[in-house]
This record gives sequence, structure tokens and C-alpha cells, in this order.
Amino acid sequence: MIGLFPRSPQEQRTATELAARWGPDAMLVDGGPGPALRRLWSSLDVVVLFLPVGAAVRLIAPLLRDERTDPEVVCVDERFAVTVSGGAQAVAPQIAEVLGRVPVLTTGAAVSPLDELVDHLSATVDGDLAGCAQSVADEEHVRLVNPHGFPLPAMPENVSAHCDEPEWTVVVDDRRPVGELGERTVRLIPPTLVVGVGSVRGVSRTAVTGLMSRLDREHGLDPRAIRAFATAEAKADERGILDAVQDLGFWHSADGEELPLRLYPAAELAEVAVPNPSAEVLRETGTASVAEAAALRAAGELAVGESGAAPDSGGSATSDQDSSEAWKPLGHNDIVDELAVELVVPKLVADGVTVAAARVRPRGRVTVVGLGPGPADLRAPRAEAELRRAAAVIGSAHDLGQVRDLLHPGARTEAVDSAEAGARAAAEHARDGHVVALIGTGDAAPQHAAVRAEPGCRGLNIVVIPGIPAP
Repeated sequence: MIGLFPRSPQEQRTATELAARWGPDAMLVDGGPGPALRRLWSSLDVVVLFLPVGAAVRLIAPLLRDERTDPEVVCVDERFAVTVSGGAQAVAPQIAEVLGRVPVLTTGAAVSPLDELVDHLSATVDGDLAGCAQSVADEEHVRLVNPHGFPLPAMPENVSAHCDEPEWTVVVDDRRPVGELGERTVRLIPPTLVVGVGSVRGVSRTAVTGLMSRLDREHGLDPRAIRAFATAEAKADERGILDAVQDLGFWHSADGEELPLRLYPAAELAEVAVPNPSAEVLRETGTASVAEAAALRAAGELAVGESGAAPDSGGSATSDQDSSEAWKPLGHNDIVDELAVELVVPKLVADGVTVAAARVRPRGRVTVVGLGPGPADLRAPRAEAELRRAAAVIGSAHDLGQVRDLLHPGARTEAVDSAEAGARAAAEHARDGHVVALIGTGDAAPQHAAVRAEPGCRGLNIVVIPGIPAP
């Protein structure tokens, strides 16, 4: 079906001329294009707008979902017929022929789901991402290997963990592969690691970098996964550590910039439980551990920053924090518990240097989304963005029907009959490694309360996007 959206009498005449060419497949839509376009978007194959390209882009941007299912959009003015999105129907040349306009066709590769995945993970890429993306676009089978269980957004059906004879393999991991990988393998390396470092006074840069290299050489941690370094405040002016951090950031960070070095008072590090405390270090520095404690402390801080709340709070966060649930100080041991971080390489010691590595553990993600009182134009833009990338969307059958046009074709949906059932289903999907949206009418307060009470949601990354309360 072709929808034509004229506004003025002159545009009505032009649209009628085009409709006569296309016959019963064409439909003239009266009134302002905005509300009608939102209502008809999912049922149209082609949209013809009598608008400047800039105005058309602002109008259709919230409606775009997937290049394989979105309608082709063409803008028509007195001189041109411009393809704004899509192009499979090649309508612009047809319009140009009928009306005597100049066709303007835009071509080029669309954004790949793999590009979106890289952006979602903030990952460094190792391998031929463009070649793999082409295979995805050609609907060939691609295996997705995710051993740590990173929560992933919706992907096309041909990208799956269960694939016997894939054309390509995508591996999401912060570790070096064991053995040789085939040419058709792409590695995505998320920044998950924090390296803690301590040293005696006057240590050389070579001694620090030499010991840090063992994290890669002996323990298989990819240096491109390092997100930050950490040490005691007393080492803030230790030239060997500062130079080593600068060098490693230059060679291994995604943009070649220096990675952050986080500094902590000895009193805070002393509160962190570590597997290898040292009485000698305690006497000299006031803390029984520098490298292990700093790595865990910084990783815990980063984990809290990602979830918006401390692990013991159930991970709940809203746009307006409840003052009755104050977060605990970041130095407490529960900030570095096993739900948030893990020590992947205990303390290494050589040449007056100590090094340890901690991982910010990937956690399932559940976003509680308030849909507002009903009309789409009263829905928060952030809510719609979250729904577009969700791999699993859970809510009542009525609420799912309201947002179905926003969902990725590969997204799973599950209808539930209560907020409590929705919270249980959300926890299950999140623990399977999916980015999950739990939706509800109004501000989704019942869903939020159910998630807070659901034991299965403990330790998950919970985000709340409240909607306008229903009257």
C-alpha cells in the first residue's frame, strides 16, 4: 500500500495525479501527516510526503524500526523526488517520471545489527566486522558466542547461539582465544577489566609494564579489555606507574587515549576483603592490600555506576531517587561482592611491583518501562528507544499490542496476567542474557514494585523509565 500525505490544495492535485498512476494500491490521506502517519506506518509499503527532507526526517525518526520492514519514504517538492529511507520499491524514479521531477536516490550500506551490538557493548573489534555484517544482511547463519552472558539487544533470527554450520562466528569475550580462530571469526572485546597496581618507591616503568604483560601472556586477559587502573593515593606521584598506565592506554585503548587511574585512600582499601593480605604491606601503607583491593574497589565502583544502585538494593534505580533508600558508602565490602565483580587474577609480584585484575561482571538487564496513559505521543522518547533494542518484551497482551510496531523483528514477547508474573518472566529472560523490557500502563509502578520484590531479580541491572501516570 502506498500512502500519500498532501497538505495544500496544490499538493492534493499532485497526489491525485500520482494515485491515478498507481491505482487501487494508492491511498490519499487528509489532514496533518503526523498523527495519520503514526497510525498507518506499519501497514504501508511506501510513504510519499510533500515536505522538506529535514521536516520529514524529524517526523519519521521515531517510527523507524528495521530497514527490512519499514516503508520506503519519498519527499516530493516542486523540483525533486528524494528517497529519504528504504529504496527497495524504487518509487522516486516513478514519481519523477509522472510529475517531471528530478529523482534523487540515496544508496549505501545500512547500519548493521553488529554495529549496534558493538556500540551497545562499547567493544573493541578484532576481525572483519564488515564481512560478517554482510553475511548477516544476506541472512546467512552466524553463531554468537557469549560465554560471560553479557546482556544483548535483539538480533536477527539468523544470528544465534545455536547454529551448527555457521558462515561466521562472533565471540563476545574479554579473554584471548584458546587456539587458532578461523578467518571467519570476529571478536568483540568489551571493556570489563580493572587492573590494580602497587609498588615500592622508585619503581621503573619497565618493571610495571613487564608484570602487567603477564595478565595477557599467562592468564589470557586481552589488554584491550582494560577499562581502568587503580592504586592507593600514596602512589599518585609514582612515575613508573603513571608512565606505564599512559603507555598501556596509548597502545591498547580504543581511541589511543590514556586510561583512567583511580586513586583510593589506604583506609578505604583496608575495608576491602582480599584473598592475599600482607602484614608487611599493612605496616607500611595502612592497608593489607593495594593491588587486589584497588582492583576490586574500582571494579565495584564501576559496577554500581552501570546499574545505578548498589547490589544489595536489588539494583533498583528511578529518575528520582527515593531518599529513604540511601546507598551505602562505596568502600563497604558489599560493593565488591560476587554479584558485582570478581577477582580474575590474584596478586602477581615481581621486581617490587604487585598487579591484580578484577572483572566487572556482566549482569542481566531489566528495564521497567512506563507507557503512559495510552497515546503514543505521550510516551517518553527514552522509553521508545529502550523498546526498540529490547531482546525480550514482557507485559499484558493489551500493553504489548500498544508497542508492537516499535519492537525489533527478532525480539521475543511474552504476555502475562499480573505484574508479579511479569517480574518473574523478566528475571528469567535477563538471566538468559537478554536485554529485557517489562512494560506497564502509566508510570508502571506495579511492575516496579514487583521487580523489587522478586528474588530472581536480585543482582540484575534494573533501570526504571517512568511514564506519565494514567488518569
